[in-house]
Amino acid sequence: MATDSTKRFSNRVGNYIKYRPGYPAEVLAFLKKEYKLTPSSAIADIGSGTGIFTKLLLNEGYQVYAVEPNDAMRSAAENELLGYKGFKSINGTAGATGLPAKNIDLIVCAQAFHWFNNAQTRHEFERILKDTGNVALIWNNRITNSDAFSVAYDELLQKDGLDYDKVNHQNINDIDFKAFFSNGEYHITKYPNVQVFDEAGLIGRAFSSSYVPAEDTDAGKRFLLLLKQLFEKYNEAGMVKIHYQTEIYSGKV
Repeated sequence: MATDSTKRFSNRVGNYIKYRPGYPAEVLAFLKKEYKLTPSSAIADIGSGTGIFTKLLLNEGYQVYAVEPNDAMRSAAENELLGYKGFKSINGTAGATGLPAKNIDLIVCAQAFHWFNNAQTRHEFERILKDTGNVALIWNNRITNSDAFSVAYDELLQKDGLDYDKVNHQNINDIDFKAFFSNGEYHITKYPNVQVFDEAGLIGRAFSSSYVPAEDTDAGKRFLLLLKQLFEKYNEAGMVKIHYQTEIYSGKV
């Protein structure tokens, strides 16, 4: 991970835990079938954050090494997941995981790979993976034109966000997957995903994003006012929906 990116979410952990989207059950089923995973499989969740995807893997019974450099996010994951016998928390980065060589069956990066230094990451992934190992890069890719609310919400992020154009979810389009995966070979699997929010939930979801101004700043207070106006205009029966396409880019490195 780039140095600055490891600190971006330190002041957003509470909202991140409560309001970030989960992942469809089909994702776990796909990984299990595609890579013949068993309870003895060793999985490295790189950029594991607060452990949203880590927990799903642990619930499947796998041995999971959660690698996360952000102290606040890693501590939150540990508080939530230390009861799982398969859970190992690692203070490390994508380029220096601290894991032993040739030990991992599958690497997953859920909502994280776009922060990594690709060349350094690829070298480290090659080092820790078994010869038969694979990588699955996973994103909840927010659909920005699914309805009038989603269009207006994206316009708000572009206009009143911080560096949204540089770091938003659409930047996975800029990743050179052919350069990352072995022989340029990988495949893409997609599943629909959705979150339904009342006003408080929408506010929490928005402020969990690093490109939204912090709540206690003038810019954050302005953003909050505009977000509430957006909710008032577009909610249906007190709810709005955020639609995603969960995308898995998988292959060998």
